Formats: sequence, C-alpha cells, structure tokens
Amino acid sequence: MWYNNILETIGNTPLVKLNTITKGVPGTILAKIETTNPGNSIKDRMAVKMIEDAEKSGKLKPGGTIIEGTSGNTGMGLAMAAIIKGYKCIFTTTDKQSKEKVDALRAFGAEVIVCPTNVEPEDPRSYYSVSSRLEREVPNSWKPNQYDNLANSQAHYEQTGPEIWEQTEGKITHLVVGVGTGGTISGTGRYLKEKNPNIKVWGIDTYGSVFKKYKETGIFDKDEIYPYITEGIGEDFLPANVNFDVIDLFEKVTDKDAALMTRDIARKEGIFVGNSAGAAIGGLIQLKDKLKPEDVVVVIFHDHGSRYMGKMYNEDWLRERGFLQDEKLTAKSILAKKESTEIVTLDAQKSVLEAINTIKSMNISQIPVTQQGMIVGKIAESDILSALLENPGLKSAAISEIMTATFPFVDLNTSIDKISSLINKENSAVLVEDESGKIEIITQYDIINAISG
Repeated sequence: MWYNNILETIGNTPLVKLNTITKGVPGTILAKIETTNPGNSIKDRMAVKMIEDAEKSGKLKPGGTIIEGTSGNTGMGLAMAAIIKGYKCIFTTTDKQSKEKVDALRAFGAEVIVCPTNVEPEDPRSYYSVSSRLEREVPNSWKPNQYDNLANSQAHYEQTGPEIWEQTEGKITHLVVGVGTGGTISGTGRYLKEKNPNIKVWGIDTYGSVFKKYKETGIFDKDEIYPYITEGIGEDFLPANVNFDVIDLFEKVTDKDAALMTRDIARKEGIFVGNSAGAAIGGLIQLKDKLKPEDVVVVIFHDHGSRYMGKMYNEDWLRERGFLQDEKLTAKSILAKKESTEIVTLDAQKSVLEAINTIKSMNISQIPVTQQGMIVGKIAESDILSALLENPGLKSAAISEIMTATFPFVDLNTSIDKISSLINKENSAVLVEDESGKIEIITQYDIINAISG
C-alpha cells in the first residue's frame, strides 16, 4: 500500500507510555507523539483542515498566496500543503523563534519575514499586523489566521480526539496540553468530554501570558503580559480557538523549568521533542497531587526537538540565561580566580601617540577604547603598526580613526568553551560585566590560570 501524497500520512500518531521522567506522578502517563507527522508537528493536522475549508468556501482560489503569522510549525504544515496543492506562501514570525524554524520554512520555498516580539499585537510592526497588511496588499491572497479560524480546533475534534479515545480504549481520565492558539486543547478536549464528561482537561500556560488569570477571574490583565522564552504556548491576547469552557484549569510553568524538562525528556525517555512538551510535563509534575494511581493521563508532545538545537538543546544558550548550573567553568568562576585589577581604557579622542605610550608603559598589546564612559572599540599594537606604515603622520590623529570593533561581551554564565572560541587573532580577550556592574576583561592567560588553578 502507498499514499498518493505526503498529506495523506498526517495523523494516526503513536501513544507512548512514559516510564522515567514522570516517576512519582500517580497513574499511567502516555505521550501522544505528534512528531511523526510529516512536518514533525501537530500543526500539520489543522493546516490542511484550514486550507481545505478555505478551498470549499472559495476564500482560497487556485494559484493563490497563503499569508500567515506563525511561529514555525503551522507554517510548515501550510507550506507542505501549499506545495501539493499549488499555492505560494508568505509567513511572518517573531525574532523570539528559533533560527531552525525559520530555516525550515524557507527550505519549503516560503518567504519568511521576521518581526519584533516585544510589541503590542496592534503595533504595525507585530507579526499579526504585518501579515494582515500583506493580506490586503497581495492580490489573490488568503490569511488562515490560525488563532481565530475555528477549522483549527475542528481538525482536532475530528482527528486528535477520536485517535486518543480509541488508543486508550476510552480509559483516558486527563488530557494535558500546552495552550497557544488553543486549537489542540479545545478541539481534542471537546471531543473527549462529549465521550466522557468526567475527563479533566488541563492547559499548560507560561509566565507572561494571560490565559490562567483570565480563566480564574474573567479579567484580561495587561499587567500580566511580559516577554518570555518558552515557545509555542501562552499568548498576550485571547484567540477565538481557546474554549475556556472545555479547559478545567491552567497551570503556569517557568521558562527555566520548561527548557530543562525539554532536555530531560530526550535524555530520560529517548523522545526528541520541542519546548512545549517540556512545559507540559513540567506542568503535569506540578499538578501530580491531583492524580490517583488508576488515572490515565495523555500529554500532547507537539513538535520535534530539531527545531530547538540553538536553544533548549544548546548548553551555552541555557547557561547564558542562568538555566544551567554545572561544574563547567564560566566567566563568573574565571573572574573569581583572577586577581582584580582596574581595566585600562583609552578615550577615543586620545591620540595614537598616547596609545603607543600607554601600551609601552603598561606592557599590554590591546586596549579597550571608550567614548563617554562606554566601550566602543579597541586598539591593538598591530592596528597601530599597520596604520603608521601606511601614514606615519597618524601619530597625532585620534584613536577613533584607527580603532577596530570592541572585544566581544559575554554574560557571567557563559561557559569556558564559548569564551575560548571567541578569543582568536582578532580578539585577544572578552569583556564581562560583573555583579556590581563593573566591566572586567578575560584574556587567554586568565583562562589558563583558572583551569590550572
């Protein structure tokens, strides 16, 4: 037997028992592995459903352009379907999303426009606003609007819910889902509750999102909104696809817990999944006191880990955010082993001759250059030599005329590996701001001293 095209392989994803990561959580914990969809995420289901509904209603016409604001996974599903059905795609996304997601969309021939994260949805620069403007400007275009297009939740009512019901033989007692557009939890939850009204539907939210407070109080609190790192869940508005009547409760999970749990799922269960799966398991563990040994819990694992290689699966990225504390040397521990000395700097307006004298008297080869107290560049012996060989008269010129880019700045949590990779022929050192706000310099010698010490 074969399939006529790749879209026919969407759905019928496996349900896998978790054995290690949920130790101590009562009940049987099952993960719905949506990474086996051809686009490696659950969003394939609703992407095709939205397109098919739009074709039926006449909103999407032959040869049209699909324009959508997407964090990557919906875009992947839309792009895949567009190839099979003969449409073009333009996607807007935020600068919070991983580079891997953007690269994957471009690999499918889509045009991707990256917009700033930290702006209001109504701001003309937001990825919502840009996609809406493009829909108005591009002829024969259609915007699926996954947030408010109810074909999103309907896809899960028709597919994901029935699959889970059959796979658990109707024994499911709890559904746990990270909530972004709300389509997965609302559609799946609605189907399951129609089968058994006693099934509990738990939504996983993140700090910086409005869902939990709105569910509990009915208040949309703008003060709750702030930037967060977790991808794929939480929102700063209320999508039409979030059916608060279907969702029994929301649980918030921190960025750190979600990121570390994502890695743990790979390391302890051998399942390579994305950030929202880590948040979902983190939330489930926080709610474990609400479970009984006979419960059967299904957790949705939305997407694949390959889209987060530069983030949750990158140790330096985790360390820079203070998420990973381990025995590896960091900028902080290198500074602790180093004798504290006042960093030598030169003002950009000082002359090249003064720089030469400072380098000679201090017996150093490179000096950070400042302007109004801020480090704006560096000057090195090699820069001075090259400049004077070309034009000996430059001795009296300002340093700013021959300075080069500043030393790289690193965070206190940056690992020794990352610092070493930044020190090369162009940069003999890196700069770091210590806990008191003072700028310190780390050289190759400091690294060697910290290792041998």
